[in-house]
Formats: sequence, C-alpha cells, structure tokens
Amino acid sequence: MDFWRGVWIVVGVLVLSLSLSSAGDIVHHDNIAPKRPGCENNFVLVKVPTWVNGVEDNEYVGVGARFGTSLESKEKHATNTRVVLADPPDFCRKPKNMLSQEVILVHRGNCSFTVKANNAEAANASAILIINNRTELFKMVCEDDEPDVEIGIPAVMLPQDVGAILENDLMNKSKVSVQLYSPLRPVVDIAEVFLWLMAVGTIIFASYWSAWSAREAAIEHDKLLKDASDDSLHMEVDRSNSLVEISTTAAILFVVIASCFLVMFYKLMSFWFVEILVVLFCIGGIEGLQTCLVTLLSCFRRFKHAGESYVKVPFFGAVSYLTLAVAPFCIAFAVVWAVYRRVSFAWIGQDILGIALIITVLQLVRVPNLKVGTILLSCAFLYDIFWVFVSKWWFHESVMIVVARGDKSGEDGIPMLLKIPRLFDPWGGYSIIGFGDIIIPGLVVAFSLRYDWLANKKLRAGYFVWAMTAYGLGLLITYVALNLMDGHGQPALLYIVPFTLGTLLTLAQMRGDLKVLWTRGEPERPCPHFHLQPSQ
Repeated sequence: MDFWRGVWIVVGVLVLSLSLSSAGDIVHHDNIAPKRPGCENNFVLVKVPTWVNGVEDNEYVGVGARFGTSLESKEKHATNTRVVLADPPDFCRKPKNMLSQEVILVHRGNCSFTVKANNAEAANASAILIINNRTELFKMVCEDDEPDVEIGIPAVMLPQDVGAILENDLMNKSKVSVQLYSPLRPVVDIAEVFLWLMAVGTIIFASYWSAWSAREAAIEHDKLLKDASDDSLHMEVDRSNSLVEISTTAAILFVVIASCFLVMFYKLMSFWFVEILVVLFCIGGIEGLQTCLVTLLSCFRRFKHAGESYVKVPFFGAVSYLTLAVAPFCIAFAVVWAVYRRVSFAWIGQDILGIALIITVLQLVRVPNLKVGTILLSCAFLYDIFWVFVSKWWFHESVMIVVARGDKSGEDGIPMLLKIPRLFDPWGGYSIIGFGDIIIPGLVVAFSLRYDWLANKKLRAGYFVWAMTAYGLGLLITYVALNLMDGHGQPALLYIVPFTLGTLLTLAQMRGDLKVLWTRGEPERPCPHFHLQPSQ
C-alpha cells in the first residue's frame, strides 16, 4: 500500500511539472522549411504599432519571413512609414505606378510570397505586409523550386483580423502609418531573479522542516528504545504513518507512468481539461496551504493547544481544532484564485498555492538513501530531455512545452507552475518553472540536510550547503541557457541534475561517506546499553 502511495504521490505532482520557459518564443527555428542563400532568416515576431491620422492606435504582432532584410531591434531606430493598399490586392504582377518608400499591404494567395516581395521591391516599397487568410500567423518560406532569392526589403505577415482593420481604415481614406521592429529580450529580467529566489527559498524551507521532523522522530525513537523492555527491543518503531519513502522501483516507474500521463494530457488538452487540472491544483493547494499554516501557527503558544486537540469528523477522522479553523480560509483563497485566475495579478495566488504544495510534498515524500535519489534524478533527467527535445521527432513539436503552454485550451498555460511576469521584457509574458524542477532535486537536497543533522555535522562539514549551492548554480545556468536560446523552453533538470547529483556523489566519495549515504541513508546511532542486575 505504501509503495503505490509513494508512486502516485510522486507522479501525481511531478507529471505536470514542466521545464523552465517563457510565455512565448520570439525566435522560431524551423528545420523543415528550406534554407538557402537569401532565404535563411529565423522566423521572428515583429511588433507593428500603428497610427491613424497621426494619432497612435493599436499595436499588433506579426511574424518575419524566411527571406528579406532583417528588422531593427529598437523602436527608436524604426521609421514611422505610411501604409498603402496594393493594386492589385494580391500583388502577383508588377504595379503600373511606383511607390515612394511606403509600406505596401497585400493579400496572401495566387502566387508565392517571394513573388509578392519582389514586386513590392520593384515598386520601390520600403517593406511589405502580407495579410494571412486565417486569424493565426503563418511562416513565410521560399518555394523548393525557386532559384536563389535576393530580396532587399523586410516582409512581415499579419493575421487576417489585423489586416482587415488596417484595410478598412485605408479604404475609409484614413492615413495609416506603422513602425516595424523586432525587439530582443533582455539578457536578464528581474523576474528570473525573483523566480530563482523562490525556488531556492522553497527548497531551503522545506529541507529544514523535513530535517527537524526527522530529528524529532529520531529522538523519540531513541527514547522508546531506551525505555523498552527486553521483549520489545527488536521491534521496529514506525517514525510516522504519514511519511512516504520512495523505493527504487517507484523511482523507475516514475518515468513510465509520468510519460503516459503526459501523453494523455497532450492528446486531451482542451478548455475543459485545463478546468479539471485547475480543480486538482486547488485541492492540492488547499491541502498544502492548510498543512503549512497549521504547522507555523502551532509554533506559537497561543495556538499550540488547538493544534494538539482533536475532534472526530466524518470521512476525515481525527482533525485538530486548528485545522478546522484555517481550512475555511484555505478553501476561500483557492476558490477566489480559481475564479479570478485570468486577471493580471492572479500569478501571486498561484505561486502561494504552488509553493505551499511543494513544501508539503517535500515534507511528506522522502528518499531513504542516495541510491534511490540517484535513480530518481537520473530517470527525471532522461524524462525531461526526452519530452522537451526528443519528442519533436515523433510529435513534430515539444510535448512538454505544448502541455505547459496549454495549447488548444484557450488558457494561459496549466496551473502547475510557478511564474512571475517579465517586467522589463518588451514582449511581456512570464518566466516559469515547473514543480518537478523544484521537487525532484529538492527531495535529494532535503535528504542531505536530514543526514547532516542526524550525523551532527556542522554546516561546512556537511552536505546540505554544497547540495543547495549546486542546485542554485544549476538553476542559474538554466536561465543563462534560456536567454541564449532566445526564450525557447529548456529542460531545467538537464542542468540541475548534473550539478546537484554530481556534487553530492563526488563529495561523499572524497569524504568516505558514500557507502553509508548510498545504502543506509543515515548515520549509525549508538544503541542504548541495558545492564542486567545480578540476582540476589
């Protein structure tokens, strides 16, 4: 029973944990579309602010073509240029009248994108805006049978609804002008700093809570052995019925079961499915927030008696009065977040519920030794890499990233993420980190602190400070890679696992503790001595 409980607790939370990623990539690499001289640009998102009759209007987003010149990255360097309608609308033949460096607005269809761009350049246009025949964006590429392309103006595609707005303004004799530029993301956004602090702080807090609980249990264990009779000396004392220790088999099964669930989420992703995930997240968040609040309040003398007094509740068994007191608040908090989760500041409530849930899981679920921790981290390492990168070969897109964004659901991603808005990013969006990128390495980090406390090791002589530092460095490298990859989703465990696990294994080997950490997971404690009185 405890075995399967461990499997399902780990899988139930971690299967939804996704790699670090921004809200949307601004550079889209494509290995399918043909690349050759003159047709080798990356697909970049383009900001298109508009002015109507000299008054600033809406700002739209387009996508740059594989061909043409690159756009300015700073708004101050982008020229405010007048827009004119193409004649004919599809611009598949050269126009009779020349332009004066205006931006030309044309419709998609009837000829290739490069033909339209060549005609626009021949007509002396400064850029070409192509209206898609659908409301989404489309990657404009060169045809396979086209010769080398030489186009000297930028080409940008707009969604159908945006094109209709601009076209309507122009047909009503309004003067429309635009700027075209593709700003770069900042190297570091303050959101990433705060997210790093949240992840590191959560693991530190959970580790100390777990170590404190383990030390209290060890003290109680020793007292029971000391006071035991000869008949009960060899009885095994259960530390806590509420704790779940992950076995080697459960650690391996994580990859299999988690992968099955992830594929199911990928196939079933829709609005109603995200609603179900929101409900499940709220249930977990309520339990986590309630557990954290009860534990914190029990530290105060005023609430200690209420935390130790119990009443029997149908379906729930014995429940403390303090739990009954904080439960309504926790339920109300989760419900309010669920109802208003689409407002701009809802990420605060999501992070509070998520952090409480993560801390509770790290307190309830434990790895018994470094062997299980190594297997779990190694399996999660392969799991993360496969579903972020390798899955593209079978599904033509990253399954992990698609599930994280909540594609096809109409929602702004699934709730099983910690996220903070990117404050200084011209593209906005969020910096996010999946629960598993905190929980999985956090289980091993918490194990290291439990070992240090039980072995009475000082901070520098122990393993926790080095494991925690290695985790922080691994997460930092993840953010560096994220920015170097122009915001593409990164499997955080690709960087965190080698740092954290490599540090622990190397340090344990150098200190001669590897055998104890690998098998027992805790230092040997001296058994109490019992002296038999001689018979008189």
